[in-house]
Amino acid sequence: MTSVTSQTRTLDTTAPTERGKAAIAVTVTIVLWASAFVAIRDIGHSLSPAPMALLRLAVAAAALTALALVRFRGAPRMPQSRRALALVAVYAVLWLAGYTVVLNAAELHIDAGTAALLVNTAPLLIAFGGGLFFGEGYPKVLLLGSLVAMGGLSIIAFGSSGHRDWLGVVLCLVAAVLYASGMLVQKAALRGVDGLVAIWLGCVVATAVLLPWAPQLLDELRTAPPSAILATVYLGLFPTAIGFTTWAYALRRMDAGKLSATSYAAPALSVLMSWLLLGEAPTLHALTGGAICLLGVAIARRTPRRP
Repeated sequence: MTSVTSQTRTLDTTAPTERGKAAIAVTVTIVLWASAFVAIRDIGHSLSPAPMALLRLAVAAAALTALALVRFRGAPRMPQSRRALALVAVYAVLWLAGYTVVLNAAELHIDAGTAALLVNTAPLLIAFGGGLFFGEGYPKVLLLGSLVAMGGLSIIAFGSSGHRDWLGVVLCLVAAVLYASGMLVQKAALRGVDGLVAIWLGCVVATAVLLPWAPQLLDELRTAPPSAILATVYLGLFPTAIGFTTWAYALRRMDAGKLSATSYAAPALSVLMSWLLLGEAPTLHALTGGAICLLGVAIARRTPRRP
């Protein structure tokens, strides 16, 4: 009896600890990903979409290779099944390579805040995909929170005076589909692959896919300002290497739908970062929409009480 009781207590205390770590990981990811929209917008006229993505992913791949070698003492645990390797390759092409290039192209035509809004239609796709493919169901709090957050993001978008055109809108929606598809494939891949190994191999595969643009990257680096190069390195080290690693950590411990709903906070943070870093003061619409957006995230993350 004592053994069973002590084991139950251990499980009860371990679960909240894991949830707390996952929450921290999600917070780190969202802040870093929000900063990426601002950085991409700032770099866009110095590096073309595909070369920028290549440099970003190459930096991430190098950083994650070093981290994997340290963590696994020189011998990273490679996936044992071909299916797991195939899933990693698919999400690398869809999310890490495809999404990154398309988003870079979109932000040549659309401002960072609106881009963040449109891309963050992806969590709704992920929520329904999680229910369809992973049996996560469609909790009422998730659907309600998603709708509330979408309402807040719509206020940010339609109340913004920033420049946007239809090509940018279409590219952002394509990026959202690639984001949602890639995350759902990653969720399946993480069932048989360590999170760090998955993102490391994903960055390596995505870098290889973009290698045809290496000559163009070298040409553009000769004329690109140092600030643009450093900002791209930042994108590789922080939003990609660290951001995707912390996201994979949380994704193994949370439902895909509920986790993806937290990314609705990214546009609100992007507006704030644009204000602080680019001097673009937020409008009343942006502040109101951001508050509603965060309320929606709080609703979506709420865990219903169980009897």
